[in-house]
Amino acid sequence: MALSRRSLAFLHHHPPLTPPTLPPDRAVMTDPLALHRSLVTIDTHIDIPFPEGPSFFEDTKRRVDLPKMRRGHMATGCFAAYVAQVPRSPEANEAAFAKACAMLDAINAMGAGPDSRVCLTADDIERAARDGVTGIVPCVENGHAVGGDPKRLKAFRDRGARYLTVTHFGHNALADSSNPRRDLNDPEEEHGGLSELGRAAIVELNRLGMLVDIAHTSKKTMMQSAGLSRTPVLSTHSCIKALCDNPRNLDDEQLDMLKQVGGVVQVTAVSGFLMAGKKESEVTVSDYVDHIDYAAKRIGIEHVGISSDFDGGGGFVGWHDAGESHNLTIELVRRGYGAREIALLWGGNFLRLLRRAEALAE
Repeated sequence: MALSRRSLAFLHHHPPLTPPTLPPDRAVMTDPLALHRSLVTIDTHIDIPFPEGPSFFEDTKRRVDLPKMRRGHMATGCFAAYVAQVPRSPEANEAAFAKACAMLDAINAMGAGPDSRVCLTADDIERAARDGVTGIVPCVENGHAVGGDPKRLKAFRDRGARYLTVTHFGHNALADSSNPRRDLNDPEEEHGGLSELGRAAIVELNRLGMLVDIAHTSKKTMMQSAGLSRTPVLSTHSCIKALCDNPRNLDDEQLDMLKQVGGVVQVTAVSGFLMAGKKESEVTVSDYVDHIDYAAKRIGIEHVGISSDFDGGGGFVGWHDAGESHNLTIELVRRGYGAREIALLWGGNFLRLLRRAEALAE
């Protein structure tokens, strides 16, 4: 049967994805901890202390530091240069851009130790895991950080950034957020999704080989971004709306769109996104994996992943910090997930998207 013009256009923008290398045998399933240690485990969203905080290289009270990552066999972390939304002005734009650059510099410094390394590509991440070195991946959270100029994304990529979270809480110059800020006088909807600047930013992200992160965006922004981006979009830290009706979560139509474009939802560990009205002390690893189950059954294991949002709100009983990451693998094995499936969840799907972005970059 001949393909329609629409189908041909879709395949042009979203060619078939190359499967990653995955553990072939199921023998390790008898020992979940051995399986966990064999994986390239990637947490796709972690916040950092800034401008000053405890050393990343020491065991601290924070949820993520190098000793905890190594205890929990967290092979790589994506660390976010987070810029809060404020009233927009030329001065605020400049301040946001400067802060994001300074934070990316701080994240790069986290990869300067003997046991850590900044990873700029998917191959770098896998190489660091083989070498027994913890991978550090810089990222940027909130498109406000570009200061109203998508061309400034190159400065972020030059500092190693691999994705941009298009919005945060509150609309910005690029797009509408899932959570308008009443204290900033946000209307329910400002741009109807992406603004013209936002569309230009998506094009520039594709050109630079940076992923488009639709966590925190409104549904219209998410759907428009998925349709526009040549690289599959992802949410680096969201949960499932069918299980917890929160505006930050993705509904079934959004999940279906992710599958259609080859994207990924990285289920996150924020208790309020996992179970409505519940505190960290009331949410468990089992509650978390319920969200993975739902997404995997609806759109397939190839479109689901794991993230924590540690030090940005994430954490619950059993996954309080990076040192407890193996508990997720134990629960996944208990529920019958195979080694290949768990490898996809823990990083394989994210690596696939990184490689696609690299291949399509100019």
